Amino acid sequence: MARNHYYLSIADLAHASGDDPRFAFDGAGPDDFAAALQQALRQDDLFQRWRAAQPDPDAVDSSLGATDAAAQVIARVVDLHTEVDLLTELPMSVVRHRLYLLIGSAWQLRDLRAA
Repeated sequence: MARNHYYLSIADLAHASGDDPRFAFDGAGPDDFAAALQQALRQDDLFQRWRAAQPDPDAVDSSLGATDAAAQVIARVVDLHTEVDLLTELPMSVVRHRLYLLIGSAWQLRDLRAA
């Protein structure tokens, strides 16, 4: 599979949170967020917990559970917002789902390039 480099921006990471506190990011800063997102992309723990909480877990699209053991995430504060560099072979649908679980809609895709 082709690897992609996603460039994301989070305006206010301190207040960024997913809708359901069982899955939402609750760290303290960009390093914590990078670690949480990287783990969510490398392992399927977050997906499996979310799937189990659905009314019909068997009806959940299993492709959303894809992982990339080599996913890399770097996050840093730049001009009062957080910039996230993500390198993965996962499709945007999976990345988007994990981001929504962790921080809701508090992020913006700035650019996407082949790695």
